[in-house]
Amino acid sequence: MDYLLVKWVHILSSTILFGAGVGSAFHLFMASLRGHTAGAAGSARNVVVADWTLTTPAAILQPFTGLWLIHKMQIPASTPWVAWSLALYAVAIACWLPVVGIQIRMRDVAAEAERAGQPLPRAYGRLFRWWTALGFGAFFPFLFIFWLMVAKRLPWAD
Repeated sequence: MDYLLVKWVHILSSTILFGAGVGSAFHLFMASLRGHTAGAAGSARNVVVADWTLTTPAAILQPFTGLWLIHKMQIPASTPWVAWSLALYAVAIACWLPVVGIQIRMRDVAAEAERAGQPLPRAYGRLFRWWTALGFGAFFPFLFIFWLMVAKRLPWAD
């Protein structure tokens, strides 16, 4: 029973982590591209809330549930697909952590521009470019981790 519960939490939290991350990122990305101050400000506010209430708890659960599962299944962490998953998770989180701070700053810059009745400033554009680059830096490792979780092997190792 413990195994099934932890496996369910692991799968559910990975779904929330990826789904909320992609969904909220798409929302903020499109609002930022449109360049409407109020839209970007509202979207950034929502994305920050989504990150704190959905993405962050899921990101915290993932390594604990994953490590518990491999322990329970007696799979060494040095198993190639597990080691790659852990390394890619570290890369994804290393990209995601600065994104959290950047989007908080984006929220604040957009809100200030909205209060002043001004267009989004150049500082917002610089933050947006960093946020986008780091977001893709997290997105692709997460995609590969999903593949590894399903295939349980490296694609180049037969």
